[in-house]
Amino acid sequence: MSLANAPVEVKLAVDIIQWLEENQIPAAQVLAALALVKRDYEHKLQAEQLRPTEEQPPS
Repeated sequence: MSLANAPVEVKLAVDIIQWLEENQIPAAQVLAALALVKRDYEHKLQAEQLRPTEEQPPS
């Protein structure tokens, strides 16, 4: 599969991996940072799902 046709999350992952490798970030630090990022974005997603959208009036 060509990267041009890949889903956006695959393109993002490739970009992140490339940046991490170019900057020679140690694997343990990458995994620790990714755990923090994952937790942060899980909270953001949960908050977005709880927030009423502009298209839907609050009940």
